[in-house]
Amino acid sequence: MWSYIFGGAPAKKELPKKAIVDLRGHISMLNKKIAHLQNQIEEQDKIARKNVATNKNVAKTALKRKKNYQTQLEKYELQIDSLESQLISIESANLNLETMKAMKQGAKAMKAIHGDLNVDKVENTMDDIRDQIDLSNEISEAISRPLGQEADEDELEDELEKLQLEEAETVPIKNQKEKEEPTTTTKLPSVPNLPSPLKNTKNKIEEEDEDEKALRALQTEMGL
Repeated sequence: MWSYIFGGAPAKKELPKKAIVDLRGHISMLNKKIAHLQNQIEEQDKIARKNVATNKNVAKTALKRKKNYQTQLEKYELQIDSLESQLISIESANLNLETMKAMKQGAKAMKAIHGDLNVDKVENTMDDIRDQIDLSNEISEAISRPLGQEADEDELEDELEKLQLEEAETVPIKNQKEKEEPTTTTKLPSVPNLPSPLKNTKNKIEEEDEDEKALRALQTEMGL
């Protein structure tokens, strides 16, 4: 308040806060005056009731004071209503101002984050990423291919078809031969069981080995 009188106006950004503080202080002061007036009204009402039968002049004076207090009370109440409405408007305007400041700061932050980015640069970057992904897939596919020479699918199909044709031509000829040449069974004469030469030779070798062993044992005993 004194700053307005002596010309020392506060900074512009402090005006809303100071106005809110001043309004709340004035409303608080008016509420105290209203409370005091209510006490005075009650007191004058008691005086008027007490003297209404015995002393009409005192009772009349008390009623007059009561009426003046009531008139003053109504004025204070109207002032409080006006101040509270103004306080609500200032608080709302100040809140809007703070909200706009926050939004402005947010816009600055977004601008700083984006920097010199734009839609074209983002699209170009995304195209580069897609190209690199495609290149990576191609490299992976190339690495996964076998190192040996792969057979041509068309050649394999042609060779398979030739084999099928050859097989289809061979089957009727084979069936025709089987029909023309009946199967005959030739019975061979039985052969008598003869001693096996291999078995006789084996027995002979085993007998000679035993003779040799006996001869060596006899020579050892005689000290020869």
